[in-house]
Amino acid sequence: MSYFVPPCNYGMVEYDLSRSGQCHQLNFPFLERLNLRTVIYLSHDEPSQPFLSFLEDQGIALIRPKGLDADIPESSPMSEAEVLFALKVYFSLLLVHIIHCSRQLNYKSITELNERKRVGSSIK
Repeated sequence: MSYFVPPCNYGMVEYDLSRSGQCHQLNFPFLERLNLRTVIYLSHDEPSQPFLSFLEDQGIALIRPKGLDADIPESSPMSEAEVLFALKVYFSLLLVHIIHCSRQLNYKSITELNERKRVGSSIK
């Protein structure tokens, strides 16, 4: 019998966007079911070798904000620049699907943009 155990502090932020704490081998079956394409790793500590192997085996891209130096203590909070970098990465991945739009885009929220991406609707 296989168990699906989410990582600590796992939560769905928006469709196709989740957040969690550090992932361990116990969480890998759960993560497989999410069909992840990219992980933005917002931590000063190094990802564990089993986690890196899992990402590689699953074909999941790992992105770490620039400026995450080994000299910074693991308990240090993320800087504003690091968080802004992560948001830029997320939006660049999200907007790839609408890069060929010719009209001005007026979205009320990120949820609407995610929903359009999810259903593959034509954005004109």
